Amino acid sequence: MTVVEHSPALAPLRQARERFLTGRPLPDGVPDEVLAAWRRARFFGVRHDLDGPVQDPEPPVESALLEAARPVLERVAPALGGHSALLLTDERLRVLWTAGEVPGGDRCRDLSEREVGHNSATLALRTRRRAEVHGPEHFLDLWQDVSAVSVPLFAPETGQALGTVTVASGLCAGCGPHPGAALAEAAAVSVEAELLARSRTAERVLLDAYTRAAHGPGRAVVALDGRNRLISEAAVRLATPQVLAALERASTNRESYDTTLPDNAGCTAAITPVRHEGHVLGIVAVLEARAVEVPRPVARPALALAGGSVPWRHAVARAVELARVPEPLLLLTGERGTGKTALARELLGETVPLVADAAESPELGVKYSELADGRPLLLRHAERLAQPDVAALNSVLEEHPDVRLLVTYTPGTPPGPCFQRLLDTLAARSVALPALRERREDVRELLPVLAPRPAPGQPPLSWTLDALRALEEHPWPGNVTELAHVVRTLAEHRRVTGPVRRAELPDPVREGPAARRLSPMEHAERAAILGALRRHGGNKARAAAALGIGRATLYRKLRGYQGVS
Repeated sequence: MTVVEHSPALAPLRQARERFLTGRPLPDGVPDEVLAAWRRARFFGVRHDLDGPVQDPEPPVESALLEAARPVLERVAPALGGHSALLLTDERLRVLWTAGEVPGGDRCRDLSEREVGHNSATLALRTRRRAEVHGPEHFLDLWQDVSAVSVPLFAPETGQALGTVTVASGLCAGCGPHPGAALAEAAAVSVEAELLARSRTAERVLLDAYTRAAHGPGRAVVALDGRNRLISEAAVRLATPQVLAALERASTNRESYDTTLPDNAGCTAAITPVRHEGHVLGIVAVLEARAVEVPRPVARPALALAGGSVPWRHAVARAVELARVPEPLLLLTGERGTGKTALARELLGETVPLVADAAESPELGVKYSELADGRPLLLRHAERLAQPDVAALNSVLEEHPDVRLLVTYTPGTPPGPCFQRLLDTLAARSVALPALRERREDVRELLPVLAPRPAPGQPPLSWTLDALRALEEHPWPGNVTELAHVVRTLAEHRRVTGPVRRAELPDPVREGPAARRLSPMEHAERAAILGALRRHGGNKARAAAALGIGRATLYRKLRGYQGVS
C-alpha cells in the first residue's frame, strides 16, 4: 500500500478545513456532504483536537453480531497490510472489535458523529452502502493522515442495519478507491452469511422445541426468541398483550427465567429455555388458566412511547430530555404518520395546550395574549403555515422568548427564507423521529397497542409468523398511521378466528415491496456481469478477474440484482 503524507488531490480540502476551523470564509468546491458533516460536528460540540479521552461506552454483554462476526474477522485480519486496522461497530457505531493498528487507539471507542465527527462508518450506516473518507474529510486532527472504508452490515432476512466493518490505513495515494475495500466487502459478506446461517438454525431449533411442547390436545404453548413468536391455537385466548410482554422480557433475560405473570394475567406460565450448542436461543412457555379468572382492564402503553428499537428509543429519550429542561421551544420533525403529535402530547403530560393545526387552517388564529399565562401552544403541520403567520410567529419569539411552543414539522419542499428563519430558531432543540421502515423491529410491539380492545370474552388480535414478517418487510410510506389503519380494518372486518394470516393482509403488504427497476447504467452493468459469467462457465472468480473487480464485489452486485427488473 502506498502512503503519502500530503496528497496533492486533498490539498485544497486540507486548506478549506483549516479555514473552517478558524472561522474564515471557505473557498468554492468543498463537497456539500463534507461541509455539512463538519457543521454537524461543530453543532454537536466535537473538538477537532479531541481534548481528553472520548468516553468509552460499554459494549453489550450479549451481542449476536459480535458472536457471529468474531470468527470471520479473526480469519480475515491476517490479510491486513502494515499500519492498517480492521474494526467492527454495532448499529450505534460503538466499536465492538478491533485488530491491527487502530488510528486514535483507545480514545475512539464510539464512532458516532456526536463523538468524533465525520468518518466512513457513520457515512456507510447513513447511506446504507460502502463509504470512504480520506484525510482532511475527517473532522478530527488525529485522522488527517488516515484513509478508511466502511461497509454496512444488514440482517439478512429483515434488512435492518446492524453495524459496520471498517478498514482503516494510512492516507492512500490518489485518495481512492481504498485498497482495503475488497477486504471490507468480503468480511461484510461473510459476516452476513454467518448471521443468516445462525438465524435459520435458531428458528429451526425454536420451531422444534415449540412442536414438541405443543404436542397433545389443547395445549396452550407460546415460543419466543425476541424476534419470532409462535402461538398455539389454545394459547390465543390466554396470550394477552400483557402476558406476551412479560414472556418477551423473560425470553431476553439470559440469566433468570421468572415464571411469575401479573396478578391480572388470568393464567400461569411454565417456562423452559431453548438451548443450542450451549447458548440460550429463546423460551417455550406452557400456559394454564387460573382456577378463577376475574376480568380486569389491561392498561396499554401510550402509542407515543411504544417501541424498543435503538432509533426510536434515542429519539424519545432526546425529546424527554429536552422537554425536562426549562426552555420553552421544542421541534419534532419526521415523515407524515411517524407519531410527532402523539409524542408531543405525551411530553405535555396532563397540561392542556392550545392547539393550532395549519393543515386545517393555515392561519394561526392564536394571539399572544392567550399564551401570556404560560399555557403551551402545540402547533401541528407547521410546514403549511401561511406566510404572514410565519412572520408573526418569528416576531413573537423575538419579543417573547419565554413562550412555550411545541412544533411538529414534516419536511418537504424547500422552505422559504422566512420559514427557514423559524426552523433555525428551533433547530437547537429539535428531534427527528425515525420512519417506521427504519425501526421495523417495533412493528410487533405496536400491533397490540394499535389494535382495538376486543369485545368481552373475545381473544385479542394475534398474528401468524408469516403475517408478522410481511408487516415488518412492508416500507409503510404512511408510517404508524398507515399501520394503524390496516390493523383497525382487519380487527373490524375479519370474520374468521385465530391468528391473522398473511393471506388476509392488503395486497401491497401481502405481496411485499415492489421490485426495484434498474437504471440504464445498472442494466448495462448486470448484462456485463452475466455475460462474463457465461463466458467463464459460471466461475465467479474468473468472471470477476475478467471484469477487473474483486470476487466479493461481484457477489454483492449479484445479490443486489436479485428480485429487480
